[in-house]
Amino acid sequence: MTASPTPSAAPATDPDWLRLDRQICFSLNAASRAFNSVYRVLLKDLGLTYPQYLVMLVLWERDGMPVKQLGEQLRLDSGTLSPLLKRLEAAGLVRRERSASDERSVRVTLTGEGAALRERALEVPRRIAAATGADPAEIEQLRARLDLLTGALDAAARELEQDQARH
Repeated sequence: MTASPTPSAAPATDPDWLRLDRQICFSLNAASRAFNSVYRVLLKDLGLTYPQYLVMLVLWERDGMPVKQLGEQLRLDSGTLSPLLKRLEAAGLVRRERSASDERSVRVTLTGEGAALRERALEVPRRIAAATGADPAEIEQLRARLDLLTGALDAAARELEQDQARH
């Protein structure tokens, strides 16, 4: 996959080029919405929304993470992440603490209840995988391909922003 932002898969004059069903962004958005529908049902019993679940996944993997790193890993800005953390804190699942050495830094840690929720969440990935109808190898291949796509699009966005800044 190249990082080139220039479309080359079809000529610009192709009248079908602008059809909705030809747009990869629409297919990805539709798949994302379908995933969110399944997650909404599965996460209801855990008392989590999908974005909150993503925060918890990161913290179950590495507890005590600075908010800045958490946002970077989840690709969320502070305006989106802060309300998520406030709701998780109000639910008693996480605790936010300012660093004694650097007041600008806030560390997020799991509470006992937040750590215990991990056991109840173990069934979610298995049920999501089953809902896709794909086998584990297919899921891994799709995830890897999407990671490549994300990297290429990130590079293309940076290139486009640099081009715009020059003009």
